[in-house]
Amino acid sequence: MKTFTPKPADLTHDWYIVDATDVVLGRLATQVATLLRGKNKPTFAPHADSGNHVIVINAAKVALTGSKMGKELYSHSGRPGGLRRDSYAELMKKNPERIVIAAIKGMMPKNRLSKVQLDRLRVFAGAEHPHTPQKPQTFEITQVSQQAK
Repeated sequence: MKTFTPKPADLTHDWYIVDATDVVLGRLATQVATLLRGKNKPTFAPHADSGNHVIVINAAKVALTGSKMGKELYSHSGRPGGLRRDSYAELMKKNPERIVIAAIKGMMPKNRLSKVQLDRLRVFAGAEHPHTPQKPQTFEITQVSQQAK
């Protein structure tokens, strides 16, 4: 059996829309990272860019579990003194898109291809987005309750 290598004609970039209302942040990030990489397609190859465009709406309504509201999100500009620390509680009020983007970025592989795939991610705090002409398909994230019965 030969190894399948997708040709450039096989690489299509579909549009998906994900509603983040009451979805746990980590579960949202893994599902969106899978869509961005194109792992849901039968033509997936780790070296080829077969990823999709993903729109995440209602980022302000994402669910944070545990004690994340007291923790901080760190980022660095690369310049001396460029460390930035913001608490999750502040970011949920001011810029909830940054929390979702950071979580999804952490789920992506650390290579050059992930930068190209992350450019196809669009995150919005509310329900409105300007990408309706692309006719995105809705992607439902099903969550299973982890409570013992």
